[in-house]
Amino acid sequence: MVLRLILEFGKCSVPVKSYRFTPNRPSYLMSLTKRQREILTYLGEYSEGNGYAPSFEEIAAKFNYNSLATVHEHLTNLERKGYIKRAYNESRGIEVLPSDIHPRATSLPLLGSVAAGMPIEAIQTNEMIGVPEDFVRRSGSHYVLRVRGNSMIDEQIRDGDFVIVNERHAADNGETVIALVDGNSATVKKFYRERDGRIRLQPANETMAPIYVHENDISIQGVVVGVLRKC
Repeated sequence: MVLRLILEFGKCSVPVKSYRFTPNRPSYLMSLTKRQREILTYLGEYSEGNGYAPSFEEIAAKFNYNSLATVHEHLTNLERKGYIKRAYNESRGIEVLPSDIHPRATSLPLLGSVAAGMPIEAIQTNEMIGVPEDFVRRSGSHYVLRVRGNSMIDEQIRDGDFVIVNERHAADNGETVIALVDGNSATVKKFYRERDGRIRLQPANETMAPIYVHENDISIQGVVVGVLRKC
């Protein structure tokens, strides 16, 4: 199960939102044609599933090419545009480089579910899930939680999404946090400290009311730094 979650990141998960702007994609990368994008996607999925790249013959069969010269031309263009790197003395020597189409992934623990609604009981699991490296900050540890509910839909956080969390125990006003209420109920909300000392956990859904708690009844578990959606 762990392996499946990590390998399927590239083809059935969609990075929805990063709460910072730190792209790995070099600015010189050129745009792709539709067929080049299809071939690049195939290269990435085949490599993730098999641990090595497809051969020229397999690429030709996949796209119904009669000539290996056509495959060579497409691969040459992908390499020239900076999306792949080839080792010319190896029959399967094709490496897909990190880009917007195939961001480099890292595995993080999936620690259970968190409510985007009223708080629910926090439940931990032993699964791992692959996430884009762009969503992981350099400082602090990170983990993933599955979202239940739609109270954060205006922040593009929907029921069933996965949130990437930077583990922290303090937050600034306006940050989206994972808060533990009364010691055992986890929720994802925007964090605000009121003038009277109370903490306001604000949903991003105009149909829902905020939650007010005493500062002694809440524990910040982390700050949301990205959202991942399964397709």
